[in-house]
Amino acid sequence: MKNTRPSIDGFIPRRPGSQLGDLHEKEIEKPIDRSLHTGESTRQAVVGVAREEKIIGRSDLDESLRQLDDPDEKTTRRSRRAQKKLDKKKRPKSKTKRIIMWTLIGLVIIALGLGGYLLFKAVNASDSVFKGSFLDIVKSDPLKEDANGRSNFLILGTSEDDPGHQGANLTDSIMVLSINQTTKDAYTFSIPRDLIVQYGQACVSGYSGKVNVYFSCANDGTDAASEQDRLTKTQAFIGNIVGMDIQYGIHVNYTVMRDVVNAIGGSITVNIEGDNGQGPQPNIGIMDANFDWKCGANYAKRKTVCPPDGHFIDYQPGPQVLDAEHALYLAQARGDTTNVGLAQSNFDRERNQQKILIAIRDKAMTTGTLTNINAVSQLIDALGNNLRTNIQTKEIRTLLGLAKDIPSDKITSIDLHAATSPIFDGSGQPTAGQYSYSALQAYLNKVITQEPFVKEEPHVTVLNGSGTAGMAQTEADKLIAKGFTVDSVGNAPDTTDGSTYPAVTVYQLTDKKPLTAAKLKTVYGVTLKITKPPVSVVGATDFLIIIGPTQ
Repeated sequence: MKNTRPSIDGFIPRRPGSQLGDLHEKEIEKPIDRSLHTGESTRQAVVGVAREEKIIGRSDLDESLRQLDDPDEKTTRRSRRAQKKLDKKKRPKSKTKRIIMWTLIGLVIIALGLGGYLLFKAVNASDSVFKGSFLDIVKSDPLKEDANGRSNFLILGTSEDDPGHQGANLTDSIMVLSINQTTKDAYTFSIPRDLIVQYGQACVSGYSGKVNVYFSCANDGTDAASEQDRLTKTQAFIGNIVGMDIQYGIHVNYTVMRDVVNAIGGSITVNIEGDNGQGPQPNIGIMDANFDWKCGANYAKRKTVCPPDGHFIDYQPGPQVLDAEHALYLAQARGDTTNVGLAQSNFDRERNQQKILIAIRDKAMTTGTLTNINAVSQLIDALGNNLRTNIQTKEIRTLLGLAKDIPSDKITSIDLHAATSPIFDGSGQPTAGQYSYSALQAYLNKVITQEPFVKEEPHVTVLNGSGTAGMAQTEADKLIAKGFTVDSVGNAPDTTDGSTYPAVTVYQLTDKKPLTAAKLKTVYGVTLKITKPPVSVVGATDFLIIIGPTQ
């Protein structure tokens, strides 16, 4: 048999521990020790025999197998509940759950897309409608206010979007809206379009004429800057007539009314009151035959399209649901010899315009209207195409909040023609005389402004000590516009020493009206005299005012 033991140069390696030259004897083999040493000095176990206290169970085997699959798995034993949770996580999602998950993801994507679309439209619309950066939309700056804490808006309506309309650039609708941000109330009133005014410049009709001409007379530019200039000038012009500081201007085409009504659901509810619910037939409706052409070219066709009598504008008294087209033409309806319920012509039209405006506001603020994507999109289009204003973008959220927070019963429509003492006559001219607006200003100041001193109902007498004719009457008109009642106007006696009167002297004849005294002190910047005046004053006069030469 071949020797398999390794050798070097024929020598057989020596056994471990042997020395060179030792005699080698055959070793006696010892039996193999098959006992298991557990580290304990007193106990041993035989390999292959299970120890009673160390029996390997099924869970030990499962644990060992799991560790083979996942070498990073913790070696601590998991509870059955924890293991079930782990197994559940590793199971593949069911088909139903996957469908639900992807459906939700799809809806989120669609919502983001619609939001982006509306944002894009709003950016484009805001650039043409509002002043300022669109990024300011996140702000809620308070509205500008006058000295009495009111924010006043001039709303002008034209027919510039109607190519065939004669006088399309005339402001046939002139409305003022006054809002108090603190008390959450609003007032609206309309200025008669036929009111004769002095323009202060040359217009098509001369230096004076109807008030509805002024807006187009301010300038004839067609760019955005010209539009803003017209608004600003017309605000100041109308403000001087009504005695109010008007901070904002809004110019709309009549089309905006139709488009907005369509956007908010296609209809509004308006309370129909023929002849303003007054006159010999207070319960009649409204009929305007001027728009019958919309029903057809002949009577038979009109009766079929517009039953029962072929009139496009024909309503019974009481609440009526109007679609967008009927709302638009009701806003333009005014009386003539063939109409019913519009005996006061432009005054009736102005009343109906105010009703339509409030009806639109009420419908727009109803639940769901402004959360409807289609409605919001159409509103953006309607405003972007048909409205221009100098309202700042950063004020929009404040204005929308007020539109929502002011209840309908706190919105008052002022009827200047139906006042206890009518401000205008039947032709739309001041009852106090042409170009005389003091009675109008006093009435609006009393109803809207309601400065505290007005509640004291102050009476004054104004005397002219200037030597210039008409000075006392001019001052009396200003005081009437502020809310004072002027008892009389006359000339002041000469001073006892021959000197001239100061620019203004105010004598306080009662201490019962402190708010009025404070107001006069502020208006004239003088200290009120409580000494005896140079003339006797009788009646209800509380303060005597003498106007001297201008210093």
